Amino acid sequence: MPDSKIAMSVAAIALCLCAGLQAQTIYRIVGPDGKVTFTDKPPSSPEQGTVASLGVGAAATATNASLPFELRSVASKFPVTFYSTADCQPCGAGRGLLTARGIPFTEKTVSSPEDIAALQRLSGQTALPFLTIGGQKISGFSSEEWSQTLDAAGYPAVSQLPPSYRQAMPTPLVGLQRPTPTPEVRPASPTSPLPDSTSAGNPAGIKF
Repeated sequence: MPDSKIAMSVAAIALCLCAGLQAQTIYRIVGPDGKVTFTDKPPSSPEQGTVASLGVGAAATATNASLPFELRSVASKFPVTFYSTADCQPCGAGRGLLTARGIPFTEKTVSSPEDIAALQRLSGQTALPFLTIGGQKISGFSSEEWSQTLDAAGYPAVSQLPPSYRQAMPTPLVGLQRPTPTPEVRPASPTSPLPDSTSAGNPAGIKF
């Protein structure tokens, strides 16, 4: 590809990134009917449901606190989230690229049916690996495309991670829900019948 076309492609990617300046947060919303949905927009009213948990964007802030200022600034504007699954060679290659370049990223694993359904809502498909850089979404691994998008976002070409930095452990895309235990219902103990108020000892029938 000529240099001019590459420059135009990078510029176009940069424009897409500018549309996603805010850190992407995925909301897990439970509707009034109990139906669970995943979206990047919080419910505007209680009638639309309640937020049960926050996803990728909210977890990155604390991890990025130890980064150098410039890298922290880029990571806060264009957070990187990497979606992977087990026994996936392209996922390993993508993780290796991010790690070698010193990109702080959040990794979400996709394994359960709930994970797959959530991924499909986010990306429109179930192909892995899946990468988000700010508002830019990339399905499948391409070292050239990933590198160009990271360049456009402003990530350094050489790692600037401090020696003390530790990559956060991968977590499932959808957290496991523990069922609420049903309280045990004990049968009521039988009660002794009240004495007859009209017995011989109480001819007037007075009740106490």
